[in-house]
Amino acid sequence: MSKLKGKLLDQVRNTIRLKGLSYNTEKTYIRWIKDYIIFNKKIHPNELNESHVKNWLVWLVNKRNVSASTQNQALSAVLFLYRNVLDKTDFFIHDLVWSKKPKRIPIVLSKNEINLLLNHISPKYQLHFRLLYGAGLRSSELLRLRIGDIDLENNQLLVRSGKGNSDRYTLLPQSLIPGVLKRIQQAERVHSKDVAKGYGMALLPFALHKKFGNSAKSLKWQFLFPSRIIGKDPRSGISCRHHISVTSLQRELARAQKLSRINKRITLHTFRHSFATHLLQACYDIRTVQELLGHKDVSTTMIYTHVLKLGSHAVKSPVDT
Repeated sequence: MSKLKGKLLDQVRNTIRLKGLSYNTEKTYIRWIKDYIIFNKKIHPNELNESHVKNWLVWLVNKRNVSASTQNQALSAVLFLYRNVLDKTDFFIHDLVWSKKPKRIPIVLSKNEINLLLNHISPKYQLHFRLLYGAGLRSSELLRLRIGDIDLENNQLLVRSGKGNSDRYTLLPQSLIPGVLKRIQQAERVHSKDVAKGYGMALLPFALHKKFGNSAKSLKWQFLFPSRIIGKDPRSGISCRHHISVTSLQRELARAQKLSRINKRITLHTFRHSFATHLLQACYDIRTVQELLGHKDVSTTMIYTHVLKLGSHAVKSPVDT
């Protein structure tokens, strides 16, 4: 059974890569599919049916106390297995009991809190955090920025393969352009040294580095925030310079929050929440904010209006009137 399971997971990996899904998606799907197989005593999924999937998903909620989004992620992994790997295109889960964990209103920092926090960010990471806030980027989108994605003439950034695997444009704050130019120059120096040593190949999505050949070594494909070291890609085996790790940003944020003494639960995503809320406070159209954030549905963007209703610009308490 273990050999069969190993072959199955290889098929999953190959299918994921054929469809051009990210490495993070690959790791996540493999982890959930393994969990599903182990839960069902290592029986091959071909011998299991809808009821087995439902029992596993309910168990995740009752025993592991997972959220609805985590449960949905697990379901997506198993549906991918059945529909794309095992060719059961009509496989469907009916009447699933979803996790009832409540949705949380996002934590938003005021402009004063943002400035206080940024004042405690070290110079090394100033541009990273100012872009997170100033362009409304997710941390993964920030780290995946390539030099060719920066449009200095039109003050905009091209965000490639954002959530939902869609591209979008967002703004590039004018005040950050000098810092971006300096960062491009630093990346160019690092890249020139890599090329001189026989490296410099950029790892591109959908294995485009094979199609482009030596042109994949051009500066435009290099990450704006490259890693300090050259590493080997786990998929292709190519030695290349990837982008920095998100862990470094998380550590810097924790350090800066401690120094700033802001007693809120702050994550890297808080800067994106604050970006959206502050634009709405400035009376920008919600559709415009939706496009900048890359939300498919305006209802997702509408959650920030709930924050506005509770803030200093909202309804006055009768005790204050």
